[in-house]
Amino acid sequence: MVKVAVVGVGYWGPNFVRILDEMPDSQLVAVCDSDTKKFERLTGLYPHIDFTDNLDTLLEGDRVDAVVVATGSDSHFEVARKCLLAGKHALVEKPLALKSSDASELVRIAGDKSRVLLVGHLLRYHNGVVKLREYIDDGYLGKVLYIYTTRVNLGKIRKEESALWSFATHDISLVNFLLGGEPEYVTASGQSYVREGVEDVVFVTLHYADRVMAHLHVSWLDPHKIRKTTVVGDKKMAVLDDMQATEKLRIYDKGVDFVPSYGDYGESLSIRVGDIYIPKIDMAEPLKVECRHFLDCITKGAEPLTGGRHGLQVLRVLEAAESSLSEGSKAIRVGG
Repeated sequence: MVKVAVVGVGYWGPNFVRILDEMPDSQLVAVCDSDTKKFERLTGLYPHIDFTDNLDTLLEGDRVDAVVVATGSDSHFEVARKCLLAGKHALVEKPLALKSSDASELVRIAGDKSRVLLVGHLLRYHNGVVKLREYIDDGYLGKVLYIYTTRVNLGKIRKEESALWSFATHDISLVNFLLGGEPEYVTASGQSYVREGVEDVVFVTLHYADRVMAHLHVSWLDPHKIRKTTVVGDKKMAVLDDMQATEKLRIYDKGVDFVPSYGDYGESLSIRVGDIYIPKIDMAEPLKVECRHFLDCITKGAEPLTGGRHGLQVLRVLEAAESSLSEGSKAIRVGG
């Protein structure tokens, strides 16, 4: 039985509370938040859990084995650092930190303390995403040419965190996973229409090896709620639409074929339009899968799918995109 505490119960934290309290091999012993007003909606639902605003006291001794850090992103580093230094395993909501140097320190501390550090890049635990990666790996789509994602909605309007850091974090993690690596360089453009200095619409282009590109459109100033990923291969194409209740993934037998002929090259190209295949996917709540994996990493010594180094890799891309935004969409090499 892993004794767990959740730190931060604002927007996302209550979901961790619900899931961890239901899991048979975790004991949710405490919830911590500096704003005790947030406890009002939870104390009646979870009378068996301790509620505290003192993180230092919570981390003392062996009261808890692991901590979920679901505070604001600007405090992820400090809270996670305290937890790891106290010898606790940590699941940190994305992003791991706001600077790659801070993320590197968390990775180092976790290694020194032999503690599990898992970053909440949720799409890595989405069964539709896992299935899409399988199609890419087995060559079913052919060589991947490019990927584009759309993650837009109307609201929630953030005061400090831009759409890049709030939304694109998901898609960078997603595309890196699908392609099995990180981009070489990044270009980004965006604007702040609602709050000065906080971009509410951003377009990011990721340039990978072998001419593979990915384009990300993120915004909370849009009439539609869209969560869609399109992968274009030279054999087939795939669309993952997470807003669909069922049939989230579709494979399109579409492409451009080269048929040798006596004409010129252009005349030898033909458009192929074939069947649409909808694979059956056993869907599970990604956050529950993520929490289950976190507990397994603690009890079985498994390597986290989205460990600290994965979170650091995403941060390097975010920093490059942020630099490109501030430098007029200049191409910025990742980690450079």
